Amino acid sequence: MTASPNHSEPLRLPPQGNGWRGALRALIGFVALGGLLVACLVHTTPTLLTDWQVHDRARAVPNAQVSAGTCKTTVIVHVCDVTVSLRTPTATVTRQVNYLFTGLHVGDYSIAVMADPERPDLVTTDLGLDQLWNRTITVLAIVLGLAGIIAAAGFAMIRNRRAASAAAAA
Repeated sequence: MTASPNHSEPLRLPPQGNGWRGALRALIGFVALGGLLVACLVHTTPTLLTDWQVHDRARAVPNAQVSAGTCKTTVIVHVCDVTVSLRTPTATVTRQVNYLFTGLHVGDYSIAVMADPERPDLVTTDLGLDQLWNRTITVLAIVLGLAGIIAAAGFAMIRNRRAASAAAAA
C-alpha cells in the first residue's frame, strides 16, 4: 500500500541532544516544582488536617487572643497567616495557622478564635473553619497539579531520552 500524495503523515524526529545543559535545566525544574509541592504540603496541610479534626465541635473562645495576622491576595488566591493564643488552666497554647483558599473577596477579613473544648491545643479561627472545603479543594488542586506536572515532565524526559538513544543506534 502506498501513501496518497495528498495525505501527509506527520514526521516525528527525536529531539537533538542538549547535553549537560539540558539535564541541568531539567534538574532545576524538578527541584523547583518539588520545592513548591513540599512547601504547600508542609505549610498548609497540618492546619487543614487539624481543622478537620475539630470542625464539628469548635466553639468561640472569649479568652483567646490574635497576636498577629495578615492576609495577602493575588487575583483570587488568598494566603492568611495568623498567630492565636489561648489560655487554658494548665498553660497558654500559641499556634500559628496558615490558610490557603480561593475566591473573590474585597476588603478585610475579621476572625474569631475557635477551639474544641476537649482539644484546646488545636486552636483555630472561624475563617479557617468557614473556608474548610474551599481550602481542601484548593490544596488538593495545587498538589495534584504540581505532582501531575512533575510526572508528565519525567515521562517526557524518559520518552525523549529513549527516542534519542534509538536514533543514535540506528
